[in-house]
Amino acid sequence: MPLPVYEPMLATRWPDVTDDPDWIHEIKWDGVRAIASGDGSIRSRNGNRIESSYPELAGTVPANAVVDGEIVAFDTDGRPSFQALQARMHVRSPSAGLVVATPVTLVVFDLLDDGTPLVDQPWFERRTRLDRIGFARSVLVTDPHDDGSALFDAVVGLGLEGIVSKRRDSPYRPGRRSEDWRKTVNRHTCEAVVIGTLAGTGSRSSTFGSLALGLRHGDLFRYVGSVGSGFDQATLRAVADALGQMERPDPPGVRDAGTVPTPVRWVEPQLVAVIEFASWTADGRLRAPVFKGFSATPPGEVTWEREGPESRR
Repeated sequence: MPLPVYEPMLATRWPDVTDDPDWIHEIKWDGVRAIASGDGSIRSRNGNRIESSYPELAGTVPANAVVDGEIVAFDTDGRPSFQALQARMHVRSPSAGLVVATPVTLVVFDLLDDGTPLVDQPWFERRTRLDRIGFARSVLVTDPHDDGSALFDAVVGLGLEGIVSKRRDSPYRPGRRSEDWRKTVNRHTCEAVVIGTLAGTGSRSSTFGSLALGLRHGDLFRYVGSVGSGFDQATLRAVADALGQMERPDPPGVRDAGTVPTPVRWVEPQLVAVIEFASWTADGRLRAPVFKGFSATPPGEVTWEREGPESRR
């Protein structure tokens, strides 16, 4: 009998860590969200099959299980590195050399099925069953903590992305964003759609200086600034090549296109960038943005209401 296909449950951004004992807390891993099944399939957040990109994860989940987790690449200091993971995210059937150079780990934090659907069971019951599962290589099961403030302080000290707090009695809500799961980030992050590129100079004259970013606001995109930090030379070339194939002669429905610095090369709004930044300016621009990588989030979901300053409470 084929295993059920589940959409991932999504966390809501939250400004503070609760000390309520009805909640538990886990590290927020900086990777690619994945629903992995014992039939060998691994699905991304938007439901795409991605197991061919990560052959070392084959056979790691028991035959009757479906788990929720994150595919993570670690740097030489043992910290999750989204930039390292970029080398693997969009590669199908990677070479053995690439696999060795950029190994990945499946970090598991929930059990959705163990032969019996568990999504209607409370978190603590799913966790009890998860602890009984025997996993093969390349799998790490998260360690939940009772003291959220202490965990967040530790995450800040280590320079990690943040924490996720979960209500102990919460069911799993496939495909839904719920306040039963709350994510508190170390530094502000958001997702934004790439709507164009701004010209570079010097060593960047053959690639680009920065990416013009937008958030969908109604039927149009709202320009929220540009990001030029966070790229190494390899990433610059790869992104420039990809965007060169997406160029278009006019803005992709930008409500304030005249505020975008010129010259700008407009592109089809197909890529979603993950941005780390200090704060929002009064006119709705990202202050001190740094590029962290690309996301698998569909561009249509990356809206001003969800990612803009009001979403941060």
